[in-house]
This record gives sequence, C-alpha cells and structure tokens, in this order.
Amino acid sequence: MSSKRMYISSPHMSGLEQEYVNHAFETNWIAPMGDNIEGFESDLENFLGNDSKVVALNSGTSAIHLALQLLGVSKGDEVLCQNFTFIASVNPVLYQGATPVFVDSESETWNMSPELLEQAILNRIENFKKPKAIIAVHLYGSPYKVDEINAIGRKYNIPVVEDAAEALGSCYKNKPCGNLSDIGVFSFNGNKIVTTSAGGALVVKNEKLKEQAVHLANQSKDLAEHYEHSKIGYNYKMSNVLAGIGRGQMKVLENRVEARRGNYSFYKSELSELIGITFLDEDYDSNSNRWLTCILTESFEMRERIRLNLEKENIESRPFWKPMHLQPVFKGCLSFVNGVSENLFNKGLCLPSGSNLSKEDLKKVVNVIKKACK
Repeated sequence: MSSKRMYISSPHMSGLEQEYVNHAFETNWIAPMGDNIEGFESDLENFLGNDSKVVALNSGTSAIHLALQLLGVSKGDEVLCQNFTFIASVNPVLYQGATPVFVDSESETWNMSPELLEQAILNRIENFKKPKAIIAVHLYGSPYKVDEINAIGRKYNIPVVEDAAEALGSCYKNKPCGNLSDIGVFSFNGNKIVTTSAGGALVVKNEKLKEQAVHLANQSKDLAEHYEHSKIGYNYKMSNVLAGIGRGQMKVLENRVEARRGNYSFYKSELSELIGITFLDEDYDSNSNRWLTCILTESFEMRERIRLNLEKENIESRPFWKPMHLQPVFKGCLSFVNGVSENLFNKGLCLPSGSNLSKEDLKKVVNVIKKACK
C-alpha cells in the first residue's frame, strides 16, 4: 500500500489566504465580525451578481436552517426535499419541527425530478398538507433543472431553496449557481471547491432579508445598550479569521474549477471505453464545476471491486450518497420515488477529484480502475 493517502477532495490553499488571516490577527479581529467577513460577503456578491445579498455563516447547514426560518417553516409544516443528497440538506427541516417529504431524481442530472415534484405537491394538496418549501440540490456540482423546478414552485406558490453547497462555480444558462431560485445556500467545508475550513453562506434577494438573517445568526440581539432579545436566535456567524481564508480562496476559484473540470476530462478520456463505466454529461443548459468526478458502473459488484482495489492502494473513493428514504433516521417519512437514486447509490462511485491532484495521481487512479475491470 502507498504510504501517502490520496483523498477524494482535500483542501487546496493558494498562499493568498495568509495575507487576510494575518490582517485579522494584526487588527485583533479574532471574532465573528470584521473586515474579512464583510469582504468575503462582498466577493461572493460580486461573483454572483444579480443584486445578490450574502450572509457568511459557520456552515451550509446553518444557511439552510436560516433559509427555512426566513420562509416561515415551522412545526407541523412539510418541506419537499431532494431524496438523493447528503443528510445536511434535510436535517434543518427537523430543527424547525417540520416534516421532510422526499422526491426522487431524474436520470439526466441525477437531481430532483420535476415530474415527481409536481406529483408530490398535488398529492400533499389533496391531503390538505400543501408544502411550505422545496429544497433542491445541485448534486456533485451538476445543476438541477432550474427552470422547471422554479416554474413548479411559482405555479403552486412554494418557494425554492437552492442548495448549491457543492456547486460554487457551476452555471446554469451562463448564470452562476447559488442565486437562481428564491434563496441560495453554499458550503465552505474542508472538502469543497472553496473552503474556509468550516463555513457556509446564505444568498438572499434584498437587503431586508439579509438584515433578518444577520439578526437571527447573531442570537437575535435587539438594538439596545444592554442584551435584549425578543425572539430566539442562533450562534451562526462566521469567524473573521476563517472569512480571511475564504477571501484568498475566491481569488483562485476560476483556476480551481478549471482543474476539477480537467480531472473529469482526463478520467472520461481514459475510462469511457471500459465496458460498464459511464459518466454524467452536461446538457446544453449547464456547466458543472465538477466538484467530484463520479462514475456509474454496471453493478454493485463492479463498483465494490473498483472501490476495494483503490483502497488497497491507499486511494479514497466513496459510494454515492445514500438516498434519504433509505436512511434509518427518516424511516416512515413519505417519499415519491422512481428507483433512480437507489440505482445510483448501488452502482455509483466518487473518484479523487481535488484541484491539487497531479497528472501522476490521476494516472495512478486510472491504472488501478483499469486493472480492476480486467
């Protein structure tokens, strides 16, 4: 076994981050406020355009939680959630005392099926339980069918939370993901294309909503000389030190996307001819950041053979997200499924995709996979 482990997506520092981190120390703003936070929010707003307003937070999960708060989701409500995703997309629904209803994927993007979404909405309306919100996810950086999902949301007057945790740098119809639906969410976890070690962001449409989100994220402290609180709030603000890391990372975002798209192209050129391996292509509307390169194999056995052979060489790979309707914690929740996400889970594998991988690293992964497929 190789002594140095190859990870799926490790942090990739540029060196530019240190200047902003040093500034936080030099000015003694070692707190959840300061120049770096304001700068990082501004960097994201400028990147997204379209009058977006950004609130830097301590996680993407916090961002989804605040989004649900802003939309008035509360105890007894139902929220339509993408079935094929990481559990952090769904947990905040439970924080609000609401109930998730899961909607399966379509095969073109692996994301929420517009057809099943509308079926779910009609079913819940017929049962006098009109959903309060929709949480759709750009899975692995691949944009969901934004126009179709948004149109259904407008048709039934249900707001859409755009979970772009994995999609910073992805585009839909030449518009950056994160500001395409009613409220957007990013994650800057250590494995993301841009990282602040731990962190996230909420994207809203106007200054008033931003003020409400900042208020909630800062323990809902009222304007007063003393500590006055009229409602329950949260300790969700991002550290000024970590925001400095984000500022440096934003300067190299374009390069990071280029590197990850290059990884995908290399894997596809080397592996597409293997029988039983396919890739998710982009459609004409989408441009993925290729946060993770994913392969779909012809069987569970083939996937496991590849995964275990990679592991023997100290190379990390991961099965796709386990669908939410199969998670023990959500046993008994209503779901509208078509078998797509379950099939993807059984046969799909995420390959090493970091922007810091060398060409030799990529060749090693490819050689192990080719050997496993013989």
